[in-house]
Order: sequence, then structure tokens, then C-alpha cells
Amino acid sequence: MDINTKELKKNAFRVTKVRGVTSSRVRVPGGLLKAEYLGKIQKIAERYGNGTVNLTSRQGFEIPGIPFEKMPEVNRELQTIIDGTGINQTGRARGEGYPAAGTRNVSACVGNRVCPYACYDTTALAQKIDKVIFPDDLHVKIVLTGCPNDCQKVRMGDIGIMGMTEPRLDPERCVSCGACIRACRSKSVDALEKVHFRPERDSYKCIGCGECVNACPNLAWTRSPEKYFRITLLGRTGKKNPRMGVDFIKWADEDSVIRIIRNTYEYVRHYINPDSPGGKEHIGYIVDRTGTEEYLRWALKDVHLPDIAEVYTPLNWGGIEYAHNKYFGNQRYHADGTIVTDFSEKTR
Repeated sequence: MDINTKELKKNAFRVTKVRGVTSSRVRVPGGLLKAEYLGKIQKIAERYGNGTVNLTSRQGFEIPGIPFEKMPEVNRELQTIIDGTGINQTGRARGEGYPAAGTRNVSACVGNRVCPYACYDTTALAQKIDKVIFPDDLHVKIVLTGCPNDCQKVRMGDIGIMGMTEPRLDPERCVSCGACIRACRSKSVDALEKVHFRPERDSYKCIGCGECVNACPNLAWTRSPEKYFRITLLGRTGKKNPRMGVDFIKWADEDSVIRIIRNTYEYVRHYINPDSPGGKEHIGYIVDRTGTEEYLRWALKDVHLPDIAEVYTPLNWGGIEYAHNKYFGNQRYHADGTIVTDFSEKTR
């Protein structure tokens, strides 16, 4: 059976090692799935696949062992799950699966529906972002986490969104017990100190984690009604120059987050290398090529940040770069094995 592999991938099926056999790849925005859909996944896996299901690292699931000729039937079976998970099906008729290619599933921690530390509903925002970015072929990874504990490791993604809260103190309820100060010192960044028998917050040091809110026995500290976010940029794994993402904006609001994501996609479409393998190129490589100032010009277009927001400039990041030199311990070696003795030479 002849198959257009590009179309296969755009319909969320994978090319596998077994000739004539594929895997169905279904993303779950935010990672939240109704229990009833697990039975439907089992039914598809047993009827059309090899009876197994792979939970992917980006919170989707993959049903392997599906013959090519069964793909239309699998797509029809998946429709209920597509409807229930809020997947953007734009570009495909009902029963024909959904479009997917380069852009990865928007992954998220459980958020404040479950976790007492989370500052916002990560699933809801992930589903909203899914509607904005899909369908799209660009190789982008967006990661959401509810608080600075960063259980979802946002700094490993191209765009990371970390929840924050601006804690509010009601001095009438404060009994000067010091629980918030101790919690901030032991679990966070030591942004509180006692002044005239009341805790005082250093707004510059505060990372908006909400540990003071959770620690207060008298509800003197509360989370701000406004939802805020720390945006990180340009983290990536992989073979070529892996590196951690860096802080971009602190105390951003949701509208700004969505706009910056839209703008980033437009920037990538404009500057992506058309000769890159498979038409994919990490955002970080593009920023390396154009410079951060050009990226910022695109990313912040028509963005209206709240007054509290802080934009980090300049954006500096490093990471491993593979060259002809060899590294062993604290010594640096040339490719011919001789030790480099002139350490004034820039080491990268």
C-alpha cells in the first residue's frame, strides 16, 4: 500500500519500523483526560492495534500496531476523544482525525484544580493555547507549570509559562507568628522579613510562589485575584547545542502570554530556514541567527503588559556547543590530542 508519509504525519500518525504498520498519535492539551476515554483507547488498541498504548513524554498517547488500511476507521473511533479533550480539529472534517505535524502537544502540570501550590488552571490555559497554535507544522514545544516549583520543567521547552501570584497581606488578620517568613526562607527565596512585628515582602526578590499563603494559619496572606506568569524562552534538548531556557518576562498576564505566542509563531514563519530538515527548526537556532533584538521586536509587537511586569534584558543563554575540540575534566584538548595551554582563548 502506497502512503504519502508527509500526509500521514499531518494526520497524527507515525512512520514506524514495521512496513505497512503505523501508530496513532493523539495529543491531550494540558494532560487532562476523562476516565471514560481510557476505555475507548483500550478498545481502539485491541481492535485495530497490537493491544498496547504508549503514554508519551508530552502527555499524549500513542496506539501502535495499526495497519495503514485501518487508519480511516481509527480516525472515526477517535472522534469522541477529540471532542472531549478540546483538540483543535481545524482543517479536518469530523471523523477524519485531526491535523498535526511539527508543533508538539501543549503539556502542563495538574494545576490548581488539584495542587495546592499551583497559581492557575494550567489545563484551561493549555486548551486555550491549543486553539491558537494548531494546526501548524512548526517545531515548537510549549510547557505550562502552575508555580515556580516547575514540576513540568518549563525551561526545557521553547516557550515556558510558569504560574505566579502577587501575595496580599491583610494586617488585621496577621498574628505575627512568623510562619510565612520561615516558609519563604526554607522553601523559597527569603523574600520576607519581620518589620514592626509584621511580615514585609521584598517585591524585587519575590517570585510569586505563594508559599506564604499556604503557610499562614490565619489566612492573612491570600493570592492575588489577578493571574500572573513568568515566561521563559528557548530551552531545548536534542543533539545540537542543548541548553536551558532563560527568563523573559516576570509578572506577565494571560493576554500577553497568548499574544507573545502568536507573535513568536509569526516570527518563526518569517525567518525559518526553508532548507532545514523536514522544514523544522528550533526557535532558538533562529534567534541565534537573527539576534535577540530582532526576536524581541516581533515577540512584543502589540503586547500591552501590566504595570507590574518586568522584561529581562539582555537575554543571554549558553549551552553545550560541539566543535573540533575535546574536553576531559578541567583540561581542554585540541582535536590532535595536545593540551590547550593558552586559556585566554575563548572557551565555549
